[in-house]
Amino acid sequence: VQLQAFGGGLVQAGGSLRLSCAASGRTFSNSAMGWFRQAPGKERELVAGISWSAGGTYYLGSVKGRFTISRDNVKNTVYLQMNSLKPEDTAVYYCAARNGIRISGLASEYDWWGQGTLVTVSS
Repeated sequence: VQLQAFGGGLVQAGGSLRLSCAASGRTFSNSAMGWFRQAPGKERELVAGISWSAGGTYYLGSVKGRFTISRDNVKNTVYLQMNSLKPEDTAVYYCAARNGIRISGLASEYDWWGQGTLVTVSS
């Protein structure tokens, strides 16, 4: 079972990036998935989550209206569209999946993790 995240990079403030997370080894159509981020010296936090059916989503308050999470269960892929990026969005972003259909805000409740992709937003 593998989650592979990609799409990070360096972008100027106000710019956009789209992260993708491709899952392999099993189907995640019955799993809630999320994007976490971790900045230096800070705890890992849930940025956005999506339920197994995409009927439910969660966003961290500071990214609401700027980030959009989506999933394609046929492609076994989850996406994070990030617009109007700010320097405080700089972090390593991780995709994760859990053995449950509902979103959880706790990193400990996610069973599979991608390797992380670095997003750097310059001012």
